[in-house]
Amino acid sequence: VQLVESGGGLVQPGGSLRLSCAASGFTFSSYLMIWYRQAPGKEREWVARISSSGSTTNYQDSVKGRFTISRDNVKNTVSLQMNNLKLEDTAVYYCNARNWMYEYWGQGTQVTVSS
Repeated sequence: VQLVESGGGLVQPGGSLRLSCAASGFTFSSYLMIWYRQAPGKEREWVARISSSGSTTNYQDSVKGRFTISRDNVKNTVSLQMNNLKLEDTAVYYCNARNWMYEYWGQGTQVTVSS
């Protein structure tokens, strides 16, 4: 099983980044997918999640209207489009896959928002 995140980097406030997570080794289309983040000195928090079919999405209030989660069940990928980035979005972003029995994590990708 692998979850491999990519797309992180350094961006100025107000900028955009698109994170991607490539999944392999499990039945991707059967799993809820969640993006988490962990800022320095803070607990990991969920940011956005998408149902297995992609029909339902949820967001933390802090990112609503700025972030968009999507998935491609053919390519086995989940993405997080992040617009209008703020300093407080700086964190390591993790991809998470879970169903009623299993849970998998990626290694994380760093997002730094700085002027």
